[in-house]
Amino acid sequence: MTKIYTKTGDKGMTTLYGGSKVRKSSSRVGAYGTVDEANSFIGLAASHIGNEDLEALLRLCQRKLFIIGAQLASDDRGRRALTEVIVPNDAAQLERLIDVFAAKLPASREFLIPGKSARSAYLHVARAMVRKAERQIVGIREEARVSQDVCIYMNRLSDFLFILSRVVDELNIFAETKGEEESIL
Repeated sequence: MTKIYTKTGDKGMTTLYGGSKVRKSSSRVGAYGTVDEANSFIGLAASHIGNEDLEALLRLCQRKLFIIGAQLASDDRGRRALTEVIVPNDAAQLERLIDVFAAKLPASREFLIPGKSARSAYLHVARAMVRKAERQIVGIREEARVSQDVCIYMNRLSDFLFILSRVVDELNIFAETKGEEESIL
């Protein structure tokens, strides 16, 4: 069994995928660290969502965030070795889902205060962390050669989490209908 600790970061440096070393305090490390935090909060929301369809969608978002984290944590050499990257269709998929869910919701003309339910509160925390990660990614775009597709995906992901928070609070998807859970898709 390999050890979980390597001691290579004890002096404040970390190695990017591809071999370059950077300070752990760098904006790039901060950005992919915040993506990791967002991923963790989406996992928390998924584990409490209480709906298999929504959980599956959130788990897909988590996989996309792992891809984004890898892109951010890669230098030029590492980027060339990546087998998956975020592409325009990833954001387009979120847009289609947002449109489907938004069509089922009543129009909203006011700001929502997070916390109407625990389920939506988890989604709002995840949304806020995704927004924070998005801001950091935009801040390092030139330094880390971040693709526009990553920025667009992060923006759509926060919108998607917002819509899901409304779905869990405003649609009756958790009520039992004839012994079966109502499908929301």
